[in-house]
Amino acid sequence: MFSLFTIFITSTIIALSGAMMPGPLLTVTISESTQKGPMAGPLLIAGHALLELLLIVGLLFGLGPVLKHNLFFLIIALAGGAIMFWMAWGMFRSIPKLSVDVEKTDKKSNNLLLTGALMSLANPYWIIWWATIGIGYIVYAQAFGIWGIVFFFTGHIAGDFLWYTSISVAVSKGKKLFTDKVYRILIAVCGTFLVGFALYLVITAVIRLLQ
Repeated sequence: MFSLFTIFITSTIIALSGAMMPGPLLTVTISESTQKGPMAGPLLIAGHALLELLLIVGLLFGLGPVLKHNLFFLIIALAGGAIMFWMAWGMFRSIPKLSVDVEKTDKKSNNLLLTGALMSLANPYWIIWWATIGIGYIVYAQAFGIWGIVFFFTGHIAGDFLWYTSISVAVSKGKKLFTDKVYRILIAVCGTFLVGFALYLVITAVIRLLQ
């Protein structure tokens, strides 16, 4: 039987395994870290964490069946694809002005908390994870009452914070080794990845609609 400590540790490990997989949030973390420094990762994950906290509350009050509904996936996939296209366009548009020299770079103040939440919500596979693995873990954790949920959520977010903070620090420190050309190529790659993922989501949604 799980102890609270075991719930925390296993939740952290599972969160790390998911966080290490490439995805929109990781791409945005790399992009924002090159411009805003090592705090970009923690701020993005703070937004992600707030969204997940709201989702857990929803699951505890019976939101699970809604997340599994095919129509919900379609809506999230289409809306998420649109958001990713918009963010990718912003990346591409900023490329000519980007510079590793902070004084030369056009650094608009984006709301990283909101961006972290949007990038999570825009990814329907994040929803699927919570509708399957997440719900199962919550069922286990509920056996320990509210503390089981607290330890599960804390461990889960700790894994995300550990990975994305490490990425953000590594990218922002590594920026000192970048030339402007390398920097712009990195942002172009991030933007291209977002476009690719957005196309995949939209195509998947269209195929489901036609079935």
